[in-house]
Amino acid sequence: MRLKLSALKPLATLPALLALAGCDTGNYRLFHPLTAVAKVQWWATLFEAGIMSLIIVPTAILIAWFIWRYRKSANAKYDPAWSHSLVLEVLVWGVPLVIVAICSLISIRTTLDVEPYAPAVLAKNPADTAPLDIDVIATDWQWLFIYPQQHVAAIDELVVPENSVVHLRLTSTAVVNDFFIPQIAPMIDVMPGMRTEDTFDTPDPGSYTGFSADFSGAGFSWMQFHTHIVTPAGFGAWVAQAAASPVQLSYQEFTKLAQPTVNEGNKPSYFSNAASNLFDNVVTAAQAGVVYPVPDNVTKQVASLEDGGTAATTK
Repeated sequence: MRLKLSALKPLATLPALLALAGCDTGNYRLFHPLTAVAKVQWWATLFEAGIMSLIIVPTAILIAWFIWRYRKSANAKYDPAWSHSLVLEVLVWGVPLVIVAICSLISIRTTLDVEPYAPAVLAKNPADTAPLDIDVIATDWQWLFIYPQQHVAAIDELVVPENSVVHLRLTSTAVVNDFFIPQIAPMIDVMPGMRTEDTFDTPDPGSYTGFSADFSGAGFSWMQFHTHIVTPAGFGAWVAQAAASPVQLSYQEFTKLAQPTVNEGNKPSYFSNAASNLFDNVVTAAQAGVVYPVPDNVTKQVASLEDGGTAATTK
């Protein structure tokens, strides 16, 4: 009989769910996936946590039982001729092999389902419209989102239409960051001089918080961005608003934005006429060794913010 992995899901996730039963999950964004990609990752996490609980919990109980059963004062039976037990061999080697095999199958399936460049889970139910392409550039310490098809850009604000597929190209100006929107988009590295890609679907309209999940210096705590899922009409209106910005995003303008900046409050900024080759130019510049050092005065102003003071946005 062929074993269906889906039939094992309730059994494997039960220990993890029981362990979390007393927790208030309202403030844990990771516990509330809203998209197909995010849900696959969440269930895979629960499954593997449950599988590991099936190993750890019985092992801990057996260790405690052995300590009690074979303590010196218990006068337990001693057999100096004992050398082998087939039952123990099967348990010690067989059970881990079976569990590793199951976890491997789950990991392979999950990896293919959420593979950033082409998630299989999205191919099962293809969207009616073409993916929305967005270029993402991480600086110290802001996020720049460029919409090549719409020729607009925004800082610290990602706006996408509901029930669509979004395809990202990501890079960084200086250090490695991690792009992450817990309820919507899986975590992925963003590296200087390199291009990574990410693909995710969008839920119904709502607002969420994205952030960097990799420490990137003094302003890391403020490196967050607003994520708005809007209706198609709302997206069109937002694009028109950004296109009306008097500030055009050329590479020269970008070099100003790329200077180490603490955007206190994550206030969005908009740009019109975004250069079509800007993303590629940033990648090429990083490969050539172009960097944006953090001045000492910026570090001091960040320290003031961390102490509860106020500091002017630094550029």
